[in-house]
Amino acid sequence: MTDQQRDWDKELADIDRAIARQPGNPAAAPAGGTVATAPKRRFVALVWVWTLLAILLAVALLVWPYDKSCGIRLIFFLGAALLALIAGAVGAFTSWAHRQGMAMVLSLLVILFAGIMAAREILPRAGYARESLEWTCPPALPAPSPAPQPSAQ
Repeated sequence: MTDQQRDWDKELADIDRAIARQPGNPAAAPAGGTVATAPKRRFVALVWVWTLLAILLAVALLVWPYDKSCGIRLIFFLGAALLALIAGAVGAFTSWAHRQGMAMVLSLLVILFAGIMAAREILPRAGYARESLEWTCPPALPAPSPAPQPSAQ
């Protein structure tokens, strides 16, 4: 071993300086702390944008103005339900990452609601309900031809 004594105060001060130079260190932030709060506010706003979009899409499913019994209108409704599910999932993931509890609960409720609305339309067509519905609309009946008029001679 060496006969020299180590100067622990100097070594710990060097370690403290090295830690202070690391990016993202709260001790290295300016006194106001504006550098760390600006991105956080932007991400929190983004969380709420996704959550509110998901809520609006879920409300749109609830007040869907068109017939959704068959055909292309059914496909549009199921597409809207899928968009609500995706927006709810993105809202849930972003709210989880940024620790926004209320946004997380609302996003999960949107996912549940959109899933139920889609299941209400899919399950009768897949054979998992009492009534059986068709995916496609029945063909339109041809218009009856006019009856021949007796000719006056």
